[in-house]
Amino acid sequence: MVEHATTHGFWPSLYEPFRTLGHRVADFFSPPSEAGTDDAGYQITLELPGVSQDDIEVSIQESTLTVTGEKRSQHSERAGSVYFCERQYGRFQRTFRLPADADQTTVSAAFKDGVLTLTVPRTGPDKKTARKIKIG
Repeated sequence: MVEHATTHGFWPSLYEPFRTLGHRVADFFSPPSEAGTDDAGYQITLELPGVSQDDIEVSIQESTLTVTGEKRSQHSERAGSVYFCERQYGRFQRTFRLPADADQTTVSAAFKDGVLTLTVPRTGPDKKTARKIKIG
């Protein structure tokens, strides 16, 4: 019985690194971003160095702005060995929940020098006026 308890205690510690692997992988491929606002609307920037504009897709669905893409590796023949590689390749995705006053129909995107800039205008001021309701 003691052996079973010892073995049982060993297995959870063995699998512990794999329990959070999915979250670490998602963080690994998640590009850094920055969001800000002014009177005109919202601006979101994402750093995407080494990513081609053709490999980026921006979409909006149900007040959620999603940026997906892929940084492709470039293979080349090398005469020597690679001792280490810190470059990141693969698919990525970032989602942003848009505020209620965001105008989802006129979002614009610009890509320059590895930085994607998304501009989301605000909707106009609420023009509803107060009125009295007659009780009848």
